[in-house]
Amino acid sequence: MKVNRLIAAAVVAAAALLATACGTGDAAPAAQVQPATPQATTTTVPPTTTTTTPAPTTTTTTVAPTTTVAPTTTTVKKPTTTTTKPKPKPTTTKPVPPPVAGVPCAATASACIDLSANQSWLLKDGKVVLGPVPITHGRPGYRTPVGTFKVGWKDIDHKSREFDNAPMPFSVFFNGGIAFHQGSLKVQSHGCIHLSASAAKAYYNGLSVGDIVQVVA
Repeated sequence: MKVNRLIAAAVVAAAALLATACGTGDAAPAAQVQPATPQATTTTVPPTTTTTTPAPTTTTTTVAPTTTVAPTTTTVKKPTTTTTKPKPKPTTTKPVPPPVAGVPCAATASACIDLSANQSWLLKDGKVVLGPVPITHGRPGYRTPVGTFKVGWKDIDHKSREFDNAPMPFSVFFNGGIAFHQGSLKVQSHGCIHLSASAAKAYYNGLSVGDIVQVVA
């Protein structure tokens, strides 16, 4: 606005000078200067510079969870040892040898005693070697036990400590203190088997330790 006004004043001044210089002596009326049409003032607005500050980029790093793998334990199994148990052998039951003919004892016996008949036999391999021979056996309270026994020991000149050192010649013990020996065939014993002198000697010589003696009622 101020600039335009200055320009208009300069124009008026210049016109006055021209009139003075070129005039006829009379002062010509001053030219009316039309007031300058106010011009629209264009205000140039400097362009607004919009500075866009980029938002700081946030980088999110997702850390994968750490998985701890337990160490693998390898169990080595010991080889299984299969023990094959041997099959049990079939039990073979040996047949019981039949009684010897005329004798109430098995053929495995080496001496047989029949208490009820008061008789005895010497046997070998299921055959009668001697007998029957007469015997006497235990009296009441001292009965000779029934069963199968084995000869334990022998004494040719034995004396009984239990019965006042009573002589027991040719003793063959087969059940503890019970034995074949020479004794009375009329008087019962305290459990032993009384034999005649000849029979007692034959039994002593004919029987060995371990031989089977069978006693039946």
